[in-house]
Amino acid sequence: MENDLENKTEKNVVRSNYILAGSILGAALMLSLSWIYINRFNAPEKSADLTALAGKVTPAKGVVLPVKWGNLGVKMVEAGVIDKDKFTEVYAGRGGLDSRFLALLNESVNDDITITPQNAQVLLNLFWALGLGNKNEILDKGPMKDPRYGGAGGFASTGGWTLAKGNVMDHYSMHGFINLTPEQQRLTEETSKNIYRTCCNNSTYFPDCNHGMAMLGLLELMASQGVSESEMYKYALAVNSYWFPDDYLTIAAFLKERGIEWKKADPKNILGADFSSGSGFRAIKAQVKQPVNSGGGSCGV
Repeated sequence: MENDLENKTEKNVVRSNYILAGSILGAALMLSLSWIYINRFNAPEKSADLTALAGKVTPAKGVVLPVKWGNLGVKMVEAGVIDKDKFTEVYAGRGGLDSRFLALLNESVNDDITITPQNAQVLLNLFWALGLGNKNEILDKGPMKDPRYGGAGGFASTGGWTLAKGNVMDHYSMHGFINLTPEQQRLTEETSKNIYRTCCNNSTYFPDCNHGMAMLGLLELMASQGVSESEMYKYALAVNSYWFPDDYLTIAAFLKERGIEWKKADPKNILGADFSSGSGFRAIKAQVKQPVNSGGGSCGV
């Protein structure tokens, strides 16, 4: 396994298997969970080496995303994908939303969007709403609609979105927030099939959890604004790293033990199934001398 993974660190991994996430059966429980990094406060202190490495994987200053938000928040509030009162109420118990994020819901904003450790969860929810509500063939014709799974409404990414007005499925792939050209749609589909998340074994093309649906929204936004394919992978890896910081720190440690610096790793490869799927990550973690204890992020708002 180790040799195989080392040989693949410079290659692109293309997978299109659609595996139903085991977490779907527990979706009802997930609805009541707040965003937490499980065992975060019980985890041992990171070594100096891991702390330094974390600064490369998830810089405290954040990463500026190559997109402009514009009036997407206003559109989503008007359409009811986001109920502004519910959204702000969720964060009232977490210190409240600062003025920058309130602006994303209330007005047209063309300032840079920077993801940081502090705001990663708010951006997750905003991109989740965007991916869920924007009309796209991935949602209409992809594995979310596979009859084997009993309909698109039974997943954590749909049933778990409790911040909409009315029935969440009244908003599923219903709104033209982002209209993609055929080439932009092709790019979104291709990248989505190659981008996994460590909480399950599905690619973004099967966005059955909040992280997958949020990544779909981000990919659509990047494609619509002319971001290149290589840059889409680069920023998708950065965002995934903030959403699963301990998991990607463990992956970075695995690479470092093999003489590969994080900044030189191929983002498309790291986002592939061998590293970023749930099973792929577990295999990586088992080989790391100093893994980081984490349970990942919840699938609730």
